[in-house]
Amino acid sequence: MPVPFFDLTRQYAGIRDSVDEAVGGVVESQRFILGAPVERLEAELAELLSAEHGVGCASGTDALLLSLRGLELPAGSEVVVPAFTFFATAGAVWNAGLKPVFCDIDPATFNVTAETVAAALTPDTRAVIVVHLFGQMADMAPIMALAEDRGLAVIEDAAQAIGARQRIDGAWRYAGAVGTVGAFSFFPTKNLGGFGDGGLMTTQDAALAERLRKLRVHGGVQMYHHEMVGTNSRLDALQAAVLSAKLPHLERWTRARQANAAAYDAALSSFGALTTPSALPHNEHVYNQYTVRVADGRRDALRKFLAERHIGSGVYYPVPLHLQACFASLGYGAGDLPASEQATAEVLSLPVFPELAEDERDEVIRAIGEFLA
Repeated sequence: MPVPFFDLTRQYAGIRDSVDEAVGGVVESQRFILGAPVERLEAELAELLSAEHGVGCASGTDALLLSLRGLELPAGSEVVVPAFTFFATAGAVWNAGLKPVFCDIDPATFNVTAETVAAALTPDTRAVIVVHLFGQMADMAPIMALAEDRGLAVIEDAAQAIGARQRIDGAWRYAGAVGTVGAFSFFPTKNLGGFGDGGLMTTQDAALAERLRKLRVHGGVQMYHHEMVGTNSRLDALQAAVLSAKLPHLERWTRARQANAAAYDAALSSFGALTTPSALPHNEHVYNQYTVRVADGRRDALRKFLAERHIGSGVYYPVPLHLQACFASLGYGAGDLPASEQATAEVLSLPVFPELAEDERDEVIRAIGEFLA
């Protein structure tokens, strides 16, 4: 039985009427740039995440880049980023005129920790980007304590973690609302995805929010008046309308992802050559990806085996950022960040999207069991 890695057509089929109505309203208005749909989405997400301010922008990458620029760090400042994540995290640092400094990850959760961040700090460090990878928040309380002690800004890269939350001092805190600023992506395959690119920044800081709003429209809120040099990074009204139509379904989709993950956990945890994802006990994981480890150099063989049976899978990520050719001038070499390097050789993401059918999920489990038997 073929099993897709992801199938957005199934999601659209279930919400077609509400999405089409939302899109049609924007088309009828002929107002496509910012405006009421964007303001509505910003308010909805700020309320959902318990953030004071939400600021839409053109993509998740821009959410990182504008956040860095909004912090007004000195040129050339160092920003600690994980070596095991999507390229945009480090690329935004570079493109903001800052220096990425790579840190390692916790092998169990794939996330940075206060200890891995501390190992990368220097006197020139001014900020840390904490990536909540695959849908699980990094352990934020010790990271925030470290940042406060060192006077560092904390950017939460929550592109894969909308709706993820963590108990901190007895209260639930959402991804993107703990650090100085949060950055979200609405790429179509995210847990809340648009019909193209889109992003959002969240913060509790009113002054920072105002700078972010200016930066996304060439550095000023009044047309032809520019208080700083910004860029064109506006969230389209069409994308905002689509996202607002989808938002009421996010919790249901999250529960379906979690149910799929729990079924995989129960079935796959007994396979010795395979390690299922590890969630911190005070976290609610939202499983943008369900990522296992395959030991003994068998990951690529398993992926090929699945592909031959028309079962989708993904490798996030095959090369750690500190070993990417574009960052060679930073002087990193193989062996510098061993946990990240090992992860790139072992990780494999399985289908976990909300509309995955039970028999499809069982087919994935059967195929893996056959390969590992």
